[in-house]
Amino acid sequence: MKGFVPTPSKIVDLMVSGLFWRKPPTAASLVLDPGCGDGTFIEGILRWREKRNVPMPRIIGIESHPSRVREARAKFNSCRRVEIREEDFLAERNDEHFDFIIGNPPYVPITGLSEREKASYRRIFSTAQGRFDLYILFFERALERLKPNGRLIFITPEKFLYVETAAELRRLLAQVQVEQIHLVNEDTFGKLITYPTITSVRKALPTSLTLVRLRSGKTVALALPGDGRSWLPHINRDATDNSNRPTLENVCDRISCGVATGADSAFVRKEGAIERDITSFAFPTIAGRQLREENPDLISDLAMLIPYHRDGTLMDERELGPLRRYLLRPAVLEKLVSRTCVERKPWYAFHETPPLADILRPKILCKDITAQPRFWIDKSGRLVPRHSVYYIVPRDPNEIAELCAYLNSDIAHRWLTSHCQRAANGFLRLQSRILKQLPIPERFARARTCDRGRPRQLVLTAAEA
Repeated sequence: MKGFVPTPSKIVDLMVSGLFWRKPPTAASLVLDPGCGDGTFIEGILRWREKRNVPMPRIIGIESHPSRVREARAKFNSCRRVEIREEDFLAERNDEHFDFIIGNPPYVPITGLSEREKASYRRIFSTAQGRFDLYILFFERALERLKPNGRLIFITPEKFLYVETAAELRRLLAQVQVEQIHLVNEDTFGKLITYPTITSVRKALPTSLTLVRLRSGKTVALALPGDGRSWLPHINRDATDNSNRPTLENVCDRISCGVATGADSAFVRKEGAIERDITSFAFPTIAGRQLREENPDLISDLAMLIPYHRDGTLMDERELGPLRRYLLRPAVLEKLVSRTCVERKPWYAFHETPPLADILRPKILCKDITAQPRFWIDKSGRLVPRHSVYYIVPRDPNEIAELCAYLNSDIAHRWLTSHCQRAANGFLRLQSRILKQLPIPERFARARTCDRGRPRQLVLTAAEA
């Protein structure tokens, strides 16, 4: 199976203890590890049983990788109660059901799947939505194969708690008793940063709160929403109902990720190194790493060569003139034609069409990945944000300073911290979908029909907070 990652013994023992918590197995119990690898979890079950001198359940390990199947079979050859099957858990059609299921499902993003696999999974699994990951499908299949009142415990990336792709999985999990969500240390798998999460589920109607163990050591008990919404705000204790509040999207013409050329090394150059005859195609540009406290004026010595008209339409090749000659240089052309976008676009087009009519306006900028949310103003409207920058274009440019001040407030900071995905080392991953949902004070929406000519002081009322 693709995406195999060995699980440390300490985590295995923790999960096995959770699997049999208040419900030890009997000789009649059937236990499954649906992606058993070389049998790490099966060894953990045997260790647990030997320490407590309880009956040996029947254990089935399923693994699709032949060499790991051979290794596991050799390891448990003398144990008659352990069976290792060479199968694909997501493809097999066995209707056998289990009292206990434990494992570390493979983490394989949609980019690691063939078109045939993607189509097949979407046909079979209700959770195969958007840019799904295989571990999400493992949850669905395992819940299908679990007996009533049986227990399932998986360790997976935490993303299923909040990404839109996993909304259907959250709806599915909300129909059973999610007993515990344990956010374990991010270095559990060494250099593989997945923000691992141990989820314990009992296949019964939800009748009690879910216990959540945070990485800080704190424990909270809460009721998880069942409509597919992100669970992260509830876990972070930000369950405020903002359904009737205006959002950032309501007062902006665009909230988007910066320009993706697909070949920045060809299109982005030092301003002083750009030949005079192509300077008319050059626009000052800025990357996320240049958004710093010590650079409040957003000074950049880089420029992006843009073969597009101001309305965002691609220039005809005959209009490029000297830019065409530059782009046809062998070293430059090699970078352009190696991009996947040239299969459907002209060889000199960007990976994504830049909406220059919106980009070349006064706007608010922020990094896509950041330790703390921080926003800057491009007053001139001349800067072209690169793909590591998000840009926010207020409908009314007169409100840009006050809106940016709100985005940099503690209130907005707390909301973003509660709702954003996590990247490596505790950083936040800002996305347009989340930024659009950010609640804003009512007065920003009301101001659209008021006199905006006069500057207003930023004052947050208790209701707006």
